[in-house]
Amino acid sequence: MPRYCLTLDLKDDETAISAYKRYHQKIWPEIRDSIHGAGIDDMEIYLLGRRLLMIMDVNESFSLAAKAAADAANPKVQEWEALMGQFQQPLPESRPGQRWVRMERIFSLQEQNR
Repeated sequence: MPRYCLTLDLKDDETAISAYKRYHQKIWPEIRDSIHGAGIDDMEIYLLGRRLLMIMDVNESFSLAAKAAADAANPKVQEWEALMGQFQQPLPESRPGQRWVRMERIFSLQEQNR
C-alpha cells in the first residue's frame, strides 16, 4: 500500500495549538468523507512542539493532483482549510500557497531485510 508523509508547522502559540488539536479530535463528517473518497485508507497526524507529521496510507485510486482538484471544488473542504490555515505556518521549503510539504523517504527497514 503506498504511503505519503507530509509535514507542516503550526504557529508558535499554545492556545492555537490546543485549538488545532481539539478540531482534530473529531473532524467534520464532510472532511472525513472527502479523505475516504480520495482513496486515502488511513491517515494519522503526529505533533512534536509545533511540527506536524501526516502519514497517509492510500490505495491505487489515490492521486495528489486529483485530491487537490477535488478539495478546491468542495466548499466545505475549503471552509475547513481556511479554518486550519489560521493555525498553520508554511515551512521554508514550501512553494507559495503550499502548506503541507511531502517528505522524502530515506530509509525502509523492509527494503534492508531483502
